Amino acid sequence: MAVHRAPDRLDERSLFAEYPFLAGAESLLGGETVSVGNLVRDAAFERVRAIGRARILAAVDDPRGAPVVQELHGASGEVRYLSFLFARLVLSAAPSAAPLRRWAVAEAKRGHGRLGSAPRDELLEVARRLGFAFEDAPDGIAVPLVEYLRLAVPIREAEFRLARQDVRDGRVVVAPMRAARLLQEAVRLRLAVPIPEREEVVRALREREADLLAEVARRTPLPVARLGAPGAAIHREWFPPCVRKMLRALEAGENLSHAGRFALAAFLHRVGADFETIVDAYRGAPDFDESITRYQVEHITLRDGGKGYAVPECDTLRSHGLCARDGDPTAPQELDRARDPRCFDPRLRHPLQYYRWRGGLEVARGDDDVTGAGGAPGTPSGPARSPSTGPR
Repeated sequence: MAVHRAPDRLDERSLFAEYPFLAGAESLLGGETVSVGNLVRDAAFERVRAIGRARILAAVDDPRGAPVVQELHGASGEVRYLSFLFARLVLSAAPSAAPLRRWAVAEAKRGHGRLGSAPRDELLEVARRLGFAFEDAPDGIAVPLVEYLRLAVPIREAEFRLARQDVRDGRVVVAPMRAARLLQEAVRLRLAVPIPEREEVVRALREREADLLAEVARRTPLPVARLGAPGAAIHREWFPPCVRKMLRALEAGENLSHAGRFALAAFLHRVGADFETIVDAYRGAPDFDESITRYQVEHITLRDGGKGYAVPECDTLRSHGLCARDGDPTAPQELDRARDPRCFDPRLRHPLQYYRWRGGLEVARGDDDVTGAGGAPGTPSGPARSPSTGPR
């Protein structure tokens, strides 16, 4: 495999200086080339590798793109491009996918300012190169409905919910700034996919960058929750399919929408998970920030004297694309791949109701009482409906 030198347009003024893979270089064909072997080993590229390592560590420490990578200041377009590619190659070879996903978030956010100020025709060109059919419209940018949903669902901001959009003839018309935010998500999705490489290349990258990968592993928050620990009364296998899917997404280092993060924290709180366990559940998120997560979990769980926000109802979760009652074909276990008939019971209206049907306990937060398991389907005293309140 060979990589070619950065195209001429990769200067400091170009949008593609932040997203070099969009400048045609991702195909890695033609032009004056630099082999991967030279990029990884040659002394001439030591500065490139140093900048690439700095980009990786900055993303691992804060994937929101906030850290300033000082090494990038004054770097030419060629050096920026090659450092970007080096970082992506190394993280594609990492044993865990979580660091690559965190880096993808950071790199997508890093260039968002340029996307937001880019001319409309340049936004359309970025969309085209990412494989999205954005079109110019008299009062904005038209995005096919299916593409809008794919890009908007992981975005946390409430203003991206479909109910608030201008939908016309199967397209969503958005302002250029909103289109730029959608393209930021598109970039994140692209960069979160590892570059396929031969096994010997992966092995060589791991050997040569062993110290860096060890430091990355040390700094990356572990996607591990303590649910089901010895002595715990929480049964993850009794969680409804939607909650299990939310947990799997975080543990795999994938993004979860704001609605999903809120619902998960509220659910775990109501079934008795302690504060640290709830925080732990989010450690695999690509943009995990401990202080922000603790603040948000406190906000959700300490409301109303510790009772916390109510868990959203099934209808609300479906409206946010979080329902998994038809099964998740990507899940590793058959339990999660299969369609769950309990979710189709017409009396089921709430994820906590499902948990009680399975035999789980709901902790009555704010006092010392514990709600019983509730009736199984078919019993007269079935679980009561929990109101859905609080922010979505």
